[in-house]
Amino acid sequence: TAAIVSDYTFNGVSRTDNGPALQLGLDYANDSDVYVGAWASNVDFGDADDTVAEIDLYAGKYFQISQIFSLDAGVDYYSFHGDSDSSDLSYGDVYAKLGLASEFGHTEFNLWYAWDYFGSDEAHNIMMLAHSYEVAEGHTVRVSIDQSMYMDSDVKNWDGESSYVHYRLGYETNIEGFDLSVAVEDTTMDTDNSDLRLVAGISKSFEF
Repeated sequence: TAAIVSDYTFNGVSRTDNGPALQLGLDYANDSDVYVGAWASNVDFGDADDTVAEIDLYAGKYFQISQIFSLDAGVDYYSFHGDSDSSDLSYGDVYAKLGLASEFGHTEFNLWYAWDYFGSDEAHNIMMLAHSYEVAEGHTVRVSIDQSMYMDSDVKNWDGESSYVHYRLGYETNIEGFDLSVAVEDTTMDTDNSDLRLVAGISKSFEF
């Protein structure tokens, strides 16, 4: 998959200093729904940091528990490159995603846990609740809310707080084989890289 986005936001925080990004992904899955993949993007953490790239590796398994319930669980490793100290930001996490399908759309509860978030030696988790609904054939609206939180409340890395909340309302469609998306998102933080913004993207997937 190749994508261009107007801003690379990670849970509502820009990782490209409010600028665009080129992103590439490669995934493999077998008949048992075990998958592995790699994903890369340019990044920009500001003038004080010369980190220019993020490369992520992941592996997991998807379980179709019933006609209604599904579970996706696995591990991620986020690595950063470009500056002599960029690798210090690298970290891993584990995740679980519970899905619920119904006539009203698809609901997900997602949880990520990192034991050394961004090389901080601090444990951190992200909890997300999301719902997708196809308003017309090929046109999907997705609304989500998530909270990023350090497990130690004394860590105040989020605009002077130990946690913050991210809200997102998005629209997705496909035109001539290209996936198009546009979203409005905001956080409870008051910083230049996490305020109210409109993010758009276009991507193309190729199967081998």
